[in-house]
Amino acid sequence: MSTRPGRVRGARLTDLAALGELSRLCHQADDRESGARSLGLPVRSQVSVFRLFRMPLGAFRPSDQLFVYEEDGRLAGLARIERDPQRDEWTIVELDAIGMHEAGDIRLRLVQHLLRDAARRGAIRFHVACADAGGNVELFMQAGFIPYGQEHVLYQAPEVPLPRVTPEEAARAGIRPALPVDALALSRLYAQVTPPPVARLEAYRLPDWERSSQQAATPRSSLAPILRFAEVESYVQEHDGEQGTGIAGLLHVGVAREEQPHYLRVMVRPDHDATPLVRYGLSLIGERSGGRGRGGRHDQGVIAPIRTYEAPVDRCFEECGFTNVATVTLLMKEALVRVTEPALVPVTR
Repeated sequence: MSTRPGRVRGARLTDLAALGELSRLCHQADDRESGARSLGLPVRSQVSVFRLFRMPLGAFRPSDQLFVYEEDGRLAGLARIERDPQRDEWTIVELDAIGMHEAGDIRLRLVQHLLRDAARRGAIRFHVACADAGGNVELFMQAGFIPYGQEHVLYQAPEVPLPRVTPEEAARAGIRPALPVDALALSRLYAQVTPPPVARLEAYRLPDWERSSQQAATPRSSLAPILRFAEVESYVQEHDGEQGTGIAGLLHVGVAREEQPHYLRVMVRPDHDATPLVRYGLSLIGERSGGRGRGGRHDQGVIAPIRTYEAPVDRCFEECGFTNVATVTLLMKEALVRVTEPALVPVTR
């Protein structure tokens, strides 16, 4: 039994070894009755979560935050936050705790502490993605978060051969690198794909879409943190339709620099076939990762998030050898209060 109440504090260099072990135990715990709790991202057997999000050291930036829960000189909880200074947003990447009966309280105290710290630093939004298990969704809703969507996590095993798409074939399909001048067209594409309530919550601006062509993955996904370990490239697909030539699809390709899966993210208009973009993304992964020299193998596989409202894009991935390995819930909390814009209304006498 604890002899004194625990406390939440910032992590120190002397904590790093213990934090690495705590993170590993929580992410690799198959038996949840052991008292280990995490965000449950994103799978069990096909992809090692600890390898995918192994932290707290990897790619840690000075602007990021790392909090621990200490009790009787022992670390029993960890919260890791990545900050986007461009949008003043915080993403909770890791929230771990160990304790048969206390893990839920420990994680809630960590979340409440980081929200108070963020208020002093001017954070506008908070994001988190988690499995709907272990009380995750209920914990964040208790802290003021709202669930606004779900994503399927698709995975292609290393044994699946990668297709080859030549630059000439990509050009004939209208695929080219994304440019900052595509910002307005990408914003319109996003508005076509995304339900208005979700678009209002995520609140992307034109500068965000301009950054999408420069190592920034807009729109975000539950797997965005792994892009710190990847070389990110963005491509668009132009399409001639009844309304003239326009951008019908967006592709993000993240070729892993570490021992983790590569990343694909595709967003297309509802009436557009996503298969050419998926195949081209897989072809780029094969070229960039050297998979061609290993008979098309890519040792860590490929992982792709798909919003549930983006169907039938998931069927295009399944035709290319992907399988659905998890479903995660997206939650967000805003620190600002939305105010309705003033408007004139008709008055009858």
